[in-house]
Amino acid sequence: MHTNISAKDLHISLDDANEEGLFKWLIASFLMGKRIQADIAVKAYQVIVDKHHRDTPRKLAHCSHRELVAMLGEAHYVRYDETTASRLLALAAKLNGEYAGKVRKILEASANRAEFEQRLSAFEGIGPKTVEIFMREAGRVIF
Repeated sequence: MHTNISAKDLHISLDDANEEGLFKWLIASFLMGKRIQADIAVKAYQVIVDKHHRDTPRKLAHCSHRELVAMLGEAHYVRYDETTASRLLALAAKLNGEYAGKVRKILEASANRAEFEQRLSAFEGIGPKTVEIFMREAGRVIF
């Protein structure tokens, strides 16, 4: 479905499994994991992360639901805008609350790749497709 879009296409560096890159790729994977056109998912990522600088779990968590819906609308990501906004806020809250706002903390809490993927799947709105997209690139640098 969205297998052709890479982190590099979005100017995301996953070198040395850096936290900034992992979080940005998680957001991109989350948006691309939905049944929505790839170019719209990419635009939504660019609007949220590049234009509005919501590039950390803390910054994302400080968005209101209405602000996120507006950002998604700006990218024409309208089919799932309400639920996606809610789930992005829930993702940021869970990452901040349970993993000190760091994707690497999920990794540290996991005994292996399967447990890491299971922990990712525990986030609301992250299903098998999002995990697959995320791990396609992040898996190479973290495992």
